[in-house]
Amino acid sequence: MLFFKFLMAILPIIWLIIALSGLKMPGYKACSIALVLTLVLAIFFWKLDAVYAATGVLEGILNALWPICLVIVAALFTYNLILRTGAMDSIKKMLAGVSRDKRVLTLIIGWGFGIFMEGMAGFGTAVAIPASMLAGLGLNPFAAVIACLVANTTPTAFGSVGIPLVTLSAVTKVGANALAANTAIIEALLFFIGPFVMVCIVGGGIKALKGVFIVTLVASLSFLVPAYITATVLGAELPDIVGSICSMVCTIAAAKVFNKVPQEEYCIEVNKTQEERTLSFGNAVQAWCPFILIFLMLMFTSTLCTPIHDAIAVFKTSASVYAGKGANTLTFSWINTPGIIIFIAAIIGGIIQGAKVSLMFDVLLNTLKANWKTIVTICAVMSTAKVMSYSGMISDIASLLVVVTGGAYPLISPLIGSIGGFVTGSGTSTSVLFGGLQVQTAQNLGLSAAWMGAANTLGAGIGKMICPQSIAIGASAIGKSGSESKILRSVFKYYICYVVIAGIICFVGTL
Repeated sequence: MLFFKFLMAILPIIWLIIALSGLKMPGYKACSIALVLTLVLAIFFWKLDAVYAATGVLEGILNALWPICLVIVAALFTYNLILRTGAMDSIKKMLAGVSRDKRVLTLIIGWGFGIFMEGMAGFGTAVAIPASMLAGLGLNPFAAVIACLVANTTPTAFGSVGIPLVTLSAVTKVGANALAANTAIIEALLFFIGPFVMVCIVGGGIKALKGVFIVTLVASLSFLVPAYITATVLGAELPDIVGSICSMVCTIAAAKVFNKVPQEEYCIEVNKTQEERTLSFGNAVQAWCPFILIFLMLMFTSTLCTPIHDAIAVFKTSASVYAGKGANTLTFSWINTPGIIIFIAAIIGGIIQGAKVSLMFDVLLNTLKANWKTIVTICAVMSTAKVMSYSGMISDIASLLVVVTGGAYPLISPLIGSIGGFVTGSGTSTSVLFGGLQVQTAQNLGLSAAWMGAANTLGAGIGKMICPQSIAIGASAIGKSGSESKILRSVFKYYICYVVIAGIICFVGTL
């Protein structure tokens, strides 16, 4: 009976894989059908009350719109606005002044800046903003998205100022500092290889490492070492932020020394007339001001700056939408949420760049029109996740995996976490879904609870690589909505490699 329930419960996931990778169906259609399939199974097989199912869908839609879709629209609005004001031309020129090598730019923007965005904001910004910037600089847009999706796996654990691990600690009663330290250890190898994988993706193979190996090594170690120290000494909140800043600074310095004359085949094109003009410091600040403001405002409104954070955190509304037992409480922060902060920073930055209100309104309207399919996709995915969770489908999937594997459970622990990441697109939600299961199983097997909790968080980040929500964000970031199946097919091999490596690391760590 348990095996049959497992097969029934995993049907929506199987459908998504087939629809997106095999049938090449657009994400919004595939995910909408997955939601209908999940509702039918939940109501008629798991006997979930129809009203409960409907309120579960409503909770998923509300959770998708605020804060996830809000962040995505805000991030894309920021990027589209700097395109319209012409600031992107100046940014491109300045980055070309650091290096015209697209591999180096990938390390600076996709790795360093992407992890910084994950550490400060999360909710898709680490894919949306870096991928759109890299595509705007002239990189192959699909390679840019795939590289950012792969890079965003491991930073998820420490994303949004450590929220996934803090949440996991609250759910499992395992100390947050212990979880952070174990996560830093279990993710170390994947953190190390991340920049190398990105270079191979954007450069078309392992040969792309020639000429930038030292720069890539610097980008890797200058993140890994500070992040590891920060996680083990200070806890979960700062590893992404500290590590990414160190990595960006060191990578730029290394590029100046070891990549003075990049190979022509990897160079981006720069307009000669722009290249000849020099930018003043004021013009440079003006071009970058939306991103500078995003950095400063996210920093000062986070828990790192308690007085400001606490002052605006009171502007929120909490509500239970699900009508059944065990309902989650949704909290709508009306000011202190990444999407609102990014919008405010973008608007102020636009004004500084000379954009009129009518232009900004036009950019916002066009951004919404261009990304409605992404919004539908994410609403459907989140609703599917809620119904699967409330009906017991997700716990049935995990339960069979635990029973079947027994003592070899650590090998599939990251896989279970990746299922949560695939379904929910969130490290925090995966902590809630499977965190208790992973820790309880560890205790039953006599294993370290903190280690298995870290494995769950690692798996969640890996699952986000192939999550329809993440892929939809990436497709929108490069203006290729409807190409989700192509992105999934390309990134799936990296998912398999990462989840196998993670399972081996997790198992070896228990010996």
